[in-house]
Order: sequence, then structure tokens, then C-alpha cells
Amino acid sequence: MEWTALHAKIHRTIRSRHLFERNERLLVAVSGGQDSLCLMKLLLDLQPKWGWHLAIAHCDHRWRPDSQANANYVESLAASWGISFYLQTATEPINSEAAARNWRYQAIGAIANSNHYKSIVTGHNQSDRAETLLYNLIRGTGADGLQALGWQRSLTDGIVLVRPLLEITRTQTGQFCQDFQLPIWEDSTNQDKKYARNRIRQELIPYLQENFNPQVESALAQTAELLQAEVEYLEQAAQLLREQASVREWSKGNEGEKEGIFDSPLPLRLNRRVLQKAPLALQRRVMRQILQQELNTAPSFEHIEKLTALITAPNRSQTDPFPGGMTAKAEGDWIVIQ
Repeated sequence: MEWTALHAKIHRTIRSRHLFERNERLLVAVSGGQDSLCLMKLLLDLQPKWGWHLAIAHCDHRWRPDSQANANYVESLAASWGISFYLQTATEPINSEAAARNWRYQAIGAIANSNHYKSIVTGHNQSDRAETLLYNLIRGTGADGLQALGWQRSLTDGIVLVRPLLEITRTQTGQFCQDFQLPIWEDSTNQDKKYARNRIRQELIPYLQENFNPQVESALAQTAELLQAEVEYLEQAAQLLREQASVREWSKGNEGEKEGIFDSPLPLRLNRRVLQKAPLALQRRVMRQILQQELNTAPSFEHIEKLTALITAPNRSQTDPFPGGMTAKAEGDWIVIQ
């Protein structure tokens, strides 16, 4: 095996960031494109040092005429490398980026859970990270959206999604595949400019490189890296503030009252005096966490601002209903959510 600078870099990254354990079972998402092939080759070459059990998962969205041939190609690669292969095929064609991403993560998560893999590994790289920051910024987001595409995130209970190539550019993965003569399966949808991410990749990033900063991908990825640590800190601080400000008791059911059985929640109460002492950034994060829990979906900026305004609003102020009918009002020192 030829040991390159890229091998050494990924080896150091995995070790310093504690991305994987020795002898771990790793399920690698392989599309057949240059990023996933580069990732798979690197992991195979590092396997003797780490003792991993490697396997490949491939998802067929059925949105291209050659998707089945693509799946067969990846399966043949797995066979040539002597590792297990898992295929998940969509029952109906998926035609949007968001729907495809959600289905893909669900499908691979199910494969990992059924076959006892704790880590799912993807080939997202520095270029993807820069494009994701721009994509979310254009759509409108806070620091959480700008730092998306981090090194690790929990996918389901006990299963972690890991991205070890976030310091490697797409140019580098392409050169690696060329150097090792890895046959890349070209995905025609990557050239389709009806998808916003492709327009960012093919038009916006090159424009920024030519007119503003040749190293714009690296600069944007560095911003995402800095924001990731800051968001993690703010989330922890907001959770602590939320616990200090929140009171929720449970009422006793009629039948269970004598036995002390509690079966229904009373409204959630937030102490406005506690929240008023905190910076606005933490106030907003507390409200975001609460809305995420109560609405069971990501709240909009307008929803967060509406609830945050009650911290300093006049007594008896009340919001109009949130999705699902939930309301909040100011009652003395409290915000009451029911």
C-alpha cells in the first residue's frame, strides 16, 4: 500500500478527534462518486492499523435511469474488496433534495441498526461544508444552520453519523481517485442546475473564488468549525438556564388521586425574572429548545421571537396560537405555556 499525505492526515484526524475506536464496526455510505470512493479507499488502507470491520451501504433513490446500474457497480466494488454490501432501494422515486436526504439517512440508519453498526461514515468534505454554510445562509438561518455538517452527529439512538473528510476538499478527493485509478461513477444529477446546491457548487463558489478569495472554501469551512464549538457551548448554557427557569408539575387523575398517581401535565411555567437576567442570545435559545420540544418540529424565527417577547411583555400579554393550538401568556412573574 502506498502511504500518502492524505492517508497520514486522515489517520491523525481520526485519532485526534476520537472519531472511531479500534476494532469498531463501520458502515460506509458509498455512492460511487469520487468522495465516497476516496473515503472507502482510505479506510481500507487504514484498516490494518485500526482493526475495523468495514461494510458498504448504498441507497438507490430511483431518480435516474442508471440508478440500478449504479447500485450494481457499487456492489461489485464491495465484492472486489471482500466486504459486506447492503442495498436499500426506494419504493417510489424521490425527486427533491430534502426528501432524498431524509430517506437516505433513515434507510442507512435502519441498515446500521439491523446489522449492529454504531457508526455510519460519509464522504462529506470541506467543499460540502462550505456549500452547506452558503446554502443555509441564503435561506435564512442562525449560527446553528451555519455550523451544520459537523464531524459527528447522533442519527438515531446508539448510532452516530461520522464525517472524517471535512478538512479535505473535493479537488483533493478527485486527485486521490485519479492517483489510485479508482473508477468514478459519474452522477448526472450533480450537473443539473435545477438543484440549488449544484448552482452554488458550479456558479457561486467559482465566482467567489475568482472575485473575492481563492481559498473561500477553506475560509467558510473554518467559520463553520468555529461556530460549531460556540453553538455547543450556547446550547449547554441555554439548557442550564431553561432548567433554572422551568416549572412543570403533574396533576393527579381522579381515580389515582388517593394513590398519588400523576397522569396529566399542568401548563409549563417559565420564570420571567430568571430569564430577564440572561443575554438575549440565551433567551432565544431557551425558547427555541422549548418550542422544539412542545411542537415536535423545528420552530421558525417568528415563533421564537413571539415567545421571547413575553419575557419583558406587560402582564396578561398573550400570543396567538402556535401550530397545534399551543398558546403562551404572561402572568405576573411567569410565562405560562399550555
